[in-house]
Amino acid sequence: MATMGRSRSRGAAKLADLMSRWAFMAPATIILLAMLAYPILYTIEISFSELDLATFTATEWVGWDNYVEVLNDARFWESLRVTGIYLVLALPLQMILGFGIAFLINANWKGRVLVRALFIIPMVVAPVVAGGVWRMILDPLWGLANYVIGLAGFEPLDWLGNPSLAMLTVVIIDTWRWTPFVTLIATAALMSLPKDVFEAAEIDGANWWTMFWSITLPLLLPIIAATFVVRWLGAVKMFDIALAATNGGPGAATKVINLFIYEEAFRSLKFAESAAMAVVILVLTMVLTALFLRGSRKLEEMY
Repeated sequence: MATMGRSRSRGAAKLADLMSRWAFMAPATIILLAMLAYPILYTIEISFSELDLATFTATEWVGWDNYVEVLNDARFWESLRVTGIYLVLALPLQMILGFGIAFLINANWKGRVLVRALFIIPMVVAPVVAGGVWRMILDPLWGLANYVIGLAGFEPLDWLGNPSLAMLTVVIIDTWRWTPFVTLIATAALMSLPKDVFEAAEIDGANWWTMFWSITLPLLLPIIAATFVVRWLGAVKMFDIALAATNGGPGAATKVINLFIYEEAFRSLKFAESAAMAVVILVLTMVLTALFLRGSRKLEEMY
């Protein structure tokens, strides 16, 4: 009887502890549900219905009709292709530059503290402001970029009017803004590496390339993978820079998927179809993110 009484008291104590934890978590959980779950569920509801623009409520249930219309829309696939080009160009460039710059500013030389401070500036600039400023810099007639190119003896470039250069322009602006983020993570990772391993390798006669390839890179691979996943989640939502710098043009050369969804919803008033697009992109992003996270975990287990 005494043993049963003790087990019951332990069970009651565990239950009380669990309830107290959930009580502390309840406010944050309610806020998250209100801010995240409700909009997602509302979007899913709209995607399967017709939307009454007067009340913004779902009216007639149409099933998969909105999804069929979206998947048969060539402009949707074109915007996905543009987004894929942007991601393929921007993400590797930002990762390489971010970690490369981190190696440089982590070395022992005068002025590195000032450089670290200056590198944070692009991160605190609002994306719309960054897009507007770069639009002035790259202006074909009065921009600073073409002025410098002219001094070097080359013809000015139509950065924003040429379809090929317009995507490169968006990638440059996005890289300028987000490379410091990668650099900060890489710098923190480099500073946390065990110094005794490098000291032992140096005593054994290893040069800088051997230490980089055999020690630094394997230790950093899990951090690189995790940083890539974080940056991927931010890059796939890219919208504001494309809107401010090129407005999706010329033509549809820089019309990334989020900009296309925005235009279809708030300019063409096709909210139900836009909701279906958003759900498709959400599912696609979740699948790719799960694959990236699985790869990141495997790298952590290997190293």
